[in-house]
Amino acid sequence: MEKHTEDGILGELQADFVNSWRKLPNKFLFFGMFGAWLALFHLVGNSTLGYIHSSSLFRWLLDAYHPAGDYASSEDVIGLVVPFVVVAIFIWKLKELVTLPLKEWWPGLGLLALAMLLHLFGYMVQQPRISVIAFLAGIYFLMGLAWGPHWLRGSFFPIFLLGFCVPIGPNAEMITTPLRHLVAIIVTGIAHLGLAPDLVREGTQLFDAQSSFRFDIAPACSGIRSLTSLLALTTIFGFLCFRSSWKRLLMVLVAFPLSVIGNVMRITFTVTVAELFGQSAGAAVEQNAGFVTFAIAIVAILLLEHCLREPKADSTLPLEPSPT
Repeated sequence: MEKHTEDGILGELQADFVNSWRKLPNKFLFFGMFGAWLALFHLVGNSTLGYIHSSSLFRWLLDAYHPAGDYASSEDVIGLVVPFVVVAIFIWKLKELVTLPLKEWWPGLGLLALAMLLHLFGYMVQQPRISVIAFLAGIYFLMGLAWGPHWLRGSFFPIFLLGFCVPIGPNAEMITTPLRHLVAIIVTGIAHLGLAPDLVREGTQLFDAQSSFRFDIAPACSGIRSLTSLLALTTIFGFLCFRSSWKRLLMVLVAFPLSVIGNVMRITFTVTVAELFGQSAGAAVEQNAGFVTFAIAIVAILLLEHCLREPKADSTLPLEPSPT
């Protein structure tokens, strides 16, 4: 019975997508220009040939997402996942989008020219991140050219998510350094309440008075990875679950304290274990308890969503008579 129900739901979703796809106008216009846009950034997208010996912006992006093939050390690996999420959201919203008044919108060509100029600037000053922004903006403007301003308004959220594809790279230092110090200060304050009263802090280093253990809150432990992932998660969650702007904004902003709280709890637990059982035990906790940050955050997000949940309209209530 459940199998038939699942098949029915999948079949209905597939039928809705097929019907919506047939109603979508100007497909050849958009995808033809989109192909040309891709070719431009593949052939003349990257000018930093001393670092990445390829003129393709996409080759540069792959290296930024996993430097030296090491996904674990990358702060930007989420950029590989976000495009698939965006495509899924567009497929899900297509039925709604095709009900909008869609038509060619030739001012989109002017916006596309601005994106081209932005890429030219990034190419000349050898700043591929500017070219990435120009590439993503160009996709958005191409949609406006093919389907008009109503489509632009209706599709702003999934395109906004593509901003997570722009690598942070060395610029993360501006975020990780304050986060490292903040986490170290909070952990020290909690430890002095009784968990590890002899804990000493020097900058981002934590150790006991006897130096039997020592931990440095490195950039990877600052919470930037969890912050980036949580920010993407809360943004998606907020826009899909709520229509109110302030509730969406609150869901986005909550990622910042959640990443700090989760990281503080993990480091505090690490210090407590090290205080009781030594450096090796604390190091084992530090290396294997990374899931704690995300687990705490997901529970908190679900609780917040429950508190902010918008009541569904009751379709069984009689309609109010229209005024005469």
